[in-house]
Amino acid sequence: MPPAALRHLLRTTPTVAPVPHRALLYLSGSQATEFLNGVLASSVPNPPRGPFLSAFLHAQGRVLHDVLVYTKKNARGHDGYFIEYDSRPSEAPPLLTALKRFILRAKVKVEDVSSQYDVWSIWGSEQVREWESSRKWTRTRSGVIEPQWDSSEHWPWSDGDEERVTLRDRRAVGMGKRALVPKGDKPGEASTHELTDSDAYTLHRILHGVPEGIIDISPMQAFPMESNLDVMGGLDFRKGCYIGQELTVRTYHTGVLRKRILPVHITSSTAEAPIPESSALVHSDVRAVFSEASTSPRPRIRGTGKLLSTTQGVGLALMRLEHVDLVEKGLMKFQIESGETEPESEKTIWNVSHWWPEWWPVQASES
Repeated sequence: MPPAALRHLLRTTPTVAPVPHRALLYLSGSQATEFLNGVLASSVPNPPRGPFLSAFLHAQGRVLHDVLVYTKKNARGHDGYFIEYDSRPSEAPPLLTALKRFILRAKVKVEDVSSQYDVWSIWGSEQVREWESSRKWTRTRSGVIEPQWDSSEHWPWSDGDEERVTLRDRRAVGMGKRALVPKGDKPGEASTHELTDSDAYTLHRILHGVPEGIIDISPMQAFPMESNLDVMGGLDFRKGCYIGQELTVRTYHTGVLRKRILPVHITSSTAEAPIPESSALVHSDVRAVFSEASTSPRPRIRGTGKLLSTTQGVGLALMRLEHVDLVEKGLMKFQIESGETEPESEKTIWNVSHWWPEWWPVQASES
């Protein structure tokens, strides 16, 4: 849950909203499961058990595309998968092109079905809250955190809806569920839930600390664990070979995680300055500066954070954990300086304060 001053932004009533900037591929065939298991950073159960979160990595272990995968057999009864990803162009090669390059002689077919479906998010109802449960976690010395699901229980991401293509969004407690709906239609819940817009969905996931897509998880640059894909359940550190495995597993066993994506609150340092438009500060540097009141010895500070998605004065930011620690000790504070090329008198300073999502396991262990 966000700080008390921001809780009015939480939409807790039953709500449905379209998810913006999403594309869909459909991959199927007699070897579809084996093929996906060889290119995704999470395990693909064989036979399929249900939907899941994952990512395509490049050979150096950085993220190409973060994806949500839904299971749906094709007309011939072979395994099939809808792959949902960010539709906006980026530095990464187009996903359809990349997959076709890897298929070679595999008995797999892949096609773009973005024109056939819309993606919707559904949250806030008692029915959705019923299946949310307390979570168990595994932590490593490197700082990697994994959710532990009971393998004897219901598949954690499966909604159990046989009629529709849906999933339980387990990236964070409170995210609700997701549905693929024929293009132009609305999910059935629209008749009993409040129908809102895609901005409400963006606000919803920011308040729950969930990064998604190319603004938050920069293709060709972001590391999967720094982008919270481990704690959201999108990585498997024990599976066999896949693209990007070597660096990912090495970090898990012997590395040190130095950054995380956290939700932040952005406020003006002067009462006169209005909150900027959502896109105005995206990818601005978040600098850690020493508090004027601090008289403690000042350690050398390296690097900066990076502001990601924002809306209505809140956002997500990739933060250096050493900076976060110093801010939480009261020695430093976070700021964004806009108009860096402007004269000093015309620059605007934005104060940035972070918080740990209520569901975050580190917070639970430290409280």
